[in-house]
Amino acid sequence: MGNRLSKIYTRTGDDGSTGLGDGSRVAKDSLRVGAYGTVDELNSTIGMVLASNGVADDVREALTQVQHDLFDLGGELCIPGMAMVHDADIERLEQVLDAFNDPLPPLKDFILPGGGMAASCCHLARTVCRRAEREVIALGREEEVRPQAQRYLNRLSDLLFVVSRVLARASGHGEVLWNHERRRKPQA
Repeated sequence: MGNRLSKIYTRTGDDGSTGLGDGSRVAKDSLRVGAYGTVDELNSTIGMVLASNGVADDVREALTQVQHDLFDLGGELCIPGMAMVHDADIERLEQVLDAFNDPLPPLKDFILPGGGMAASCCHLARTVCRRAEREVIALGREEEVRPQAQRYLNRLSDLLFVVSRVLARASGHGEVLWNHERRRKPQA
């Protein structure tokens, strides 16, 4: 491991800039900082899922691996030109997604965020993941971003949706279905 942090504050960011992993400095509100900052936020929301009660070991294992991947992805976004997320990581996500999704009944209705604390936290992680994906796309319009970053986040949001279904069912709360009939007006 490189340098260890012995002092947390440096005062170098007091001017509104921050250092990237390659040593260059950019504005704290740059697209790149926004993208890896949202990936960090996503990692934290997955930590909330893992801190919830009743998370099965297979879900815990999968999401812990995702947290490591997200740390790598944040590093890739923080160091322009770095490659840390690979096609094999995306393929692994797809395999995990299929394994969790196969036993679930097919969807017939939209699902609302809910279904217990762990499932709700997972829905929150899914929405943060979608925002991270949008920010990586925006960054890619302005600077070089490897396509694996966007593909990983796209697949991860799908996995988080499926895991939220798994968690809602395991909790006993069940999935919260959107009642689209509630707005229909009675026939006169």
